[in-house]
Amino acid sequence: MHKDSITLNPGLYVTATPIGNLADMTYRAVETLKAADLILCEDTRQTAKLCNAYGIETPREAYHDHNAVRMRPRIIKKLQDGAAIALVSDAGTPLISDPGYKLVREARDAGIDFYPIPGPSAAMAALSAGGAPSDHFFFAGFPPSKSGARDKAFANLAAINATLVFYESGPRLATSLKAMADAFGDRRGVVARELTKLHEEFREDTLTTLSDFYEEAPPKGEIVVLVFPPEISATTPEALDAVLKDALTTMSVKDAAAEAAKALGAARKAAYQRALALKDGA
Repeated sequence: MHKDSITLNPGLYVTATPIGNLADMTYRAVETLKAADLILCEDTRQTAKLCNAYGIETPREAYHDHNAVRMRPRIIKKLQDGAAIALVSDAGTPLISDPGYKLVREARDAGIDFYPIPGPSAAMAALSAGGAPSDHFFFAGFPPSKSGARDKAFANLAAINATLVFYESGPRLATSLKAMADAFGDRRGVVARELTKLHEEFREDTLTTLSDFYEEAPPKGEIVVLVFPPEISATTPEALDAVLKDALTTMSVKDAAAEAAKALGAARKAAYQRALALKDGA
């Protein structure tokens, strides 16, 4: 078996791999994977493509949600016995929305040494070129798939004064964007897809407009969504009441709430509830 010239200390090497473009593999990551005793993969077939491209002959084993409980004790034992093991995900940096967290936590508790091998990350790539404020951001991962849980999760994020970063799948994108508009108000957002690939795309608009666009043309693959921070003025009750009172003179409660949400970036549900109260004279 071919080994590179470097020798790895025993421990777990959390190794980032490309998110699309194979040329984004770092030299250190290639060296690490070649010198490791074992590579743990989400999907051995996916990692095989990477290994073939760089002449990496290290044995590979699957480690994913379906076998994690069974595999973790075996992996910990190998690490305790002095193995150097690399952990990779299908794409990007391990532990960012993938099953590696519990392994890292248990290995840390067992006194195993750790070595991060940094590199590509879809969230960081989107933030770096998406145009949303990047001085403060909150990574929220994949939204829940069920509408009730998703709406509750979004409601808990609405007041965070930072760019929100989500991962989402193509078929669920339009529905998620609409739910975001309902929870956050019609803020600006960015949909980043096919990152580092030939058809890389960054599309920026209001969340409602983005939802309408992708409802007509659902994309494939996994996507990063950036939601701009709330405007401070949008959260003041006085500003909301002023817009709603004016709108209610000529519009229905539903339309007045939509108008206020669009004008102020207020959450649509909150605007609707306040419009109902104003209509009833509260």
